[in-house]
Amino acid sequence: MAEQGAQVVARVGAVLRELSAAAGEPATTSRVAQATGLTRPTAHRLLSALAGEGLVDRDAGGGWVLGPEAYILGAVAADRYDITELARDAVREVARATGESAFLSARRGDESVCLLREEGSFPLRSHVLYEGIRFPLGVASAGLAMLAMLPDAEREAYLARADLVDGWGPAHAAGPLRARLAAGRATGYVVNPGLIVEGSWGMAAAVFDAAGRPAWALSATGVESRFGADRQGEIGRVLLEQAHAVTQRLRAR
Repeated sequence: MAEQGAQVVARVGAVLRELSAAAGEPATTSRVAQATGLTRPTAHRLLSALAGEGLVDRDAGGGWVLGPEAYILGAVAADRYDITELARDAVREVARATGESAFLSARRGDESVCLLREEGSFPLRSHVLYEGIRFPLGVASAGLAMLAMLPDAEREAYLARADLVDGWGPAHAAGPLRARLAAGRATGYVVNPGLIVEGSWGMAAAVFDAAGRPAWALSATGVESRFGADRQGEIGRVLLEQAHAVTQRLRAR
């Protein structure tokens, strides 16, 4: 019975995360089912039950969105976990200084979640990231930065259980991924050379919590021509400066 209860909780969590990743866009029952690996009847049953609790809602077109109770719970949790206001100026400075799109992402378990976006002045932009989107650690630049700065044993345990090749291609096999992680530890920042969408590059630096753990990351993304070897050092310096500034604000909070 306890095992069944845990399974229900895991399914509910998966459904809520999928609606969160939709960034406010209504999701159909079929989409939720496909994204969570549930059957359509099971997904509909869970969504209907969550709607009864106010955690999800249906729009006029019949799509599912997060509900008012989710907002209230999130607002209460924000006092403890939300750092967007502390980091907003840093994200803006990354965008201003580099001209690229800048982001704040958080670690949630084995994933990175984009929380905040600021557009830079350069007219050509990457649209891979948006608020609410999730990636496995080691895929997008933010998750790569956080994974690189984890303790060795924790990082290796993740690499042993994660299968990134199936969803993201051979460049995410353990060997190439370890090489990118090692390079990130050497410089303090990581480079994602267009491995999610061809021609869309990203760089990131980790932000550390009061215990010294990589819990967030600042990143910059843009077109490949803007991330040549001549600019990587400059962008990396900006990311490291701003990530350090946010880390210091968190320690003083």
